[in-house]
Amino acid sequence: MPLNPSQKTTGSARPSAQKTDDVNAQISSKLHQLYETVREEEIPDRFLDLLEKLDEAEKTFGQETSK
Repeated sequence: MPLNPSQKTTGSARPSAQKTDDVNAQISSKLHQLYETVREEEIPDRFLDLLEKLDEAEKTFGQETSK
């Protein structure tokens, strides 16, 4: 149904490109902040021990299969 000239639209179904860019920039900024804090965290000793055990198991398994 066509609009009369006196009727104004209050918004569109699509956000403007600028609003979309602003939202994407905000999301990007928040993700960078989150992942930066994760990168700065120290690796727990328990996890390092598990990685060491995995390395040892892989070496042992590799030696058994190369015989």
